[in-house]
Amino acid sequence: MLAVFSGEVVEVPAELVAAGSRTPSPKTRASELVSRFLGSSEPAVSMKLADLGHLAYSHTNQALLRPRSFAAKDEIFCLFEGVLDNLGRLSQQYGLSKGANEVVLVIEVYKTLRDRAPYPASFMLSQLTGSYAFVLFDKSTNSVLVASDPEGKVPLFWGITADGCVAFSDDIDMLKGSCGKSLAPFPQGCFYSNALGGLKCYENPKHKVTAVPANEEEICGATFKVKIGGRLYYSPHSTALGGDVRVEAWMQVNAKLCTWRCIIMAGHATGLSV
Repeated sequence: MLAVFSGEVVEVPAELVAAGSRTPSPKTRASELVSRFLGSSEPAVSMKLADLGHLAYSHTNQALLRPRSFAAKDEIFCLFEGVLDNLGRLSQQYGLSKGANEVVLVIEVYKTLRDRAPYPASFMLSQLTGSYAFVLFDKSTNSVLVASDPEGKVPLFWGITADGCVAFSDDIDMLKGSCGKSLAPFPQGCFYSNALGGLKCYENPKHKVTAVPANEEEICGATFKVKIGGRLYYSPHSTALGGDVRVEAWMQVNAKLCTWRCIIMAGHATGLSV
């Protein structure tokens, strides 16, 4: 799937600008990116949002457990990839028919909470359980909402084209050709909203999301991480982008800590000192 928004709608993330400036690389205009996507993903569904942006998706090379879908209702447009485990319960909660799919539900949840404001985006996203990534555009307010599930099971990337548009896609190679190093994996458990202050962690809204420059040999120019208790946690996408050593080391440390906790708890339970 592909979503492209002009600078009139989405403020260009400074971190992605800086990433592209550190290592200049070839880029193309947004129109060329859209044309390339449509040409390589036939048959594809495409929708131009006047001069504000472009949405497109295709079932070509679609993963079995990550179906892509698109829906529009009341000037709200949404691209969705993945599966919601609690689709049935939420559909009933929001008064939808049994045949409603994930993308229809996301639009309805967004619309309901928008009209009953003030409700934070974190409240909406905390209700969704499953593997997903979506891009939603509300034409009535020119608002963009992008989100990824807490575990980042559905890959999502974002970057900046040569003419300053912000693009989102599940295909890193597609974005790489038009965004160069102004490219990064979208962090799991986070959302981007141009109406709510940019990129935030919806699981822990008070935790800051920060960008760290990537190594020269990595595909992306930066990696976004959530700062928790003074520590920075990498997106799982980084394992595919040269961050496997860092993530593996982090997992080993945590495994050792868990082992020691179990030993200590067992010692206390039997009255032994450890």
